[in-house]
Amino acid sequence: MPSEDAGVMFNVGNPYERPTFTLGIEEEYMVLDPQSFDLRSHVKLELISKGRVLLHEHIKPEMHGSMLEIGTGVCKNVLEARFELTKIRSIVNHLAKQNGLLIGAASAHPFARWQEQEIYPDDRYQIIVEDMQLLARSLLIFGMHIHIGIENREVQIQLMNEMRYFLPHILAISTNSPFWEGVDTGLKSFRSKIFERFPRTSLPDLFSDWDDYENYVNLLIKTRSIDDAKKIWWDIRPHPFFPTLEIRICDLPMRIEETIAIAALCQAVAAKLYSLYERNLSFRHYRRSLLMENKWRAVRYGLDGKLIDWGRQRELPARDLIRELLHFVDDVVDDLGSRREVEYINTILENGSGADRQLKVFRETNSLEAVTRYINSETTIGLFDDVSPFVESIRPQPPGIVI
Repeated sequence: MPSEDAGVMFNVGNPYERPTFTLGIEEEYMVLDPQSFDLRSHVKLELISKGRVLLHEHIKPEMHGSMLEIGTGVCKNVLEARFELTKIRSIVNHLAKQNGLLIGAASAHPFARWQEQEIYPDDRYQIIVEDMQLLARSLLIFGMHIHIGIENREVQIQLMNEMRYFLPHILAISTNSPFWEGVDTGLKSFRSKIFERFPRTSLPDLFSDWDDYENYVNLLIKTRSIDDAKKIWWDIRPHPFFPTLEIRICDLPMRIEETIAIAALCQAVAAKLYSLYERNLSFRHYRRSLLMENKWRAVRYGLDGKLIDWGRQRELPARDLIRELLHFVDDVVDDLGSRREVEYINTILENGSGADRQLKVFRETNSLEAVTRYINSETTIGLFDDVSPFVESIRPQPPGIVI
């Protein structure tokens, strides 16, 4: 069992058992004023305490008072994840409207200023602000995290090493933060650059095995760099407390269909790489410095740019390489029951990512308020009008179950 210093709360897991590949999804929503479409703090409205009556531990605050975080429970498959996420987002949307508010799913508000945002009154966030100062106060970004059930720690590390290669492709699909404080940044994922100001972010290095990773974590704890492994904010990481590999690189998409498609793709990549691992095969490892070149291209150009195929040592259109990725995972999606969801990636390739669509609205209207209205309308597509049948079905789960 890994040491307690690393903050690990579960056994390493049986190395001979196939991972469950369960799914858990976290989303962070903007809280919007329905007149100005600017961000609005929910603190005085006690939206979190009201939400917990309905959603229990599936809703919680984030550092800024104009942000809400939700998390599903552990979902056995993508269909279950779709239903639970739709149910939770529908209830949050209903709760916001009851309190004269709206919600939006995107990774940066088009024109809000971080200087005007209230910090949520919680000791944890006060400590982060004291530690990170302006970096924390200006972290007005909204993300999506995808947890994949991989119960063996050694398998987590090996799959993390290999999945790093595909993360820029997945980021390009999810890009949804082209504006910042009223400015067209020229980047499709400005959120990524804001978050990279924090320490221990972006793509991780290669680790030879779980012991190598654990030694790294324990060294940081010993030197008082961190107090536990949750302060490691990489684009992909072994979760310190849950038996999951957590993908953190994505922008938050607007539509639930997009979130579920990206989660299904991440699950399929993990399952495909595991199918190689159990046959003593592996995907080629590349240096972090090379993979960061592709991450930059995804941040800057999204789907409209070119990514580098490091095996062929040449750049190709991002859409072409993403279609190659879909072909790469094609033989595992039926076993996962996620073919329809993974194939929705083709719809995103055709219609553009959230960033592409935000920019299209801005070109047509020259209005960032219109862009924010569009974000809100896209966020609510596919939600349930009547949430009353679902409220009673959301029960508190045992500690450690909710992602």
